[in-house]
Amino acid sequence: MIAFVSGPVAALAPDAAVIEVGGLGIAVQCAPGTLSGLRTGEQARLATSLVVREDSLTLYGFADDDERQVFELLQTASGVGPRLAQAMLAVHSPDALRRAMATGDEKALTAVPGIGKKGAQKLLLELKDRLGEPVGAPVAAAPAAAGWRDQLHSALIGLGYAGREAEEAVAAVAPQAAAAGGTPQVGALLKAALQTLNRAR
Repeated sequence: MIAFVSGPVAALAPDAAVIEVGGLGIAVQCAPGTLSGLRTGEQARLATSLVVREDSLTLYGFADDDERQVFELLQTASGVGPRLAQAMLAVHSPDALRRAMATGDEKALTAVPGIGKKGAQKLLLELKDRLGEPVGAPVAAAPAAAGWRDQLHSALIGLGYAGREAEEAVAAVAPQAAAAGGTPQVGALLKAALQTLNRAR
């Protein structure tokens, strides 16, 4: 298993980063909050989880080992694959997910695209004792560079929303981004945008 990758960031895409390791470019699938902390040309270290399928090898990257561990634990629930597990971590921090499981918070889980009321109930039953207790205070996402609109729009498209829905959600959270000043946090904006989309549906 590849536990982490470390090296300069060679390229960034809406849902992935390419890290140069020993002359090779390693593509790592990442959530928007993780990508917002990376800069092309700068050194990065990502905790990783390798997902092996018959037709693919996909490396998923995380800001720290805790996120990676929660990502892997989420997939022990029936019906949760790597994409859904990553979407859950895009919306909630590891501790927020632990709190949701510990308190039976269905609403927090249904804020994740792809999880309905029944799915949330099932996850609460299966994962209640697997994630453990919250380990610390919520950690804010790394500040996003200018261009948060593009990052947020791309993240929403990646989570399965239509272009028009994504544009409306970006517009809806623009006042929140303006209030945050020059470096709005994409992770927080994504959560707000998803709440807006859920209310609209």
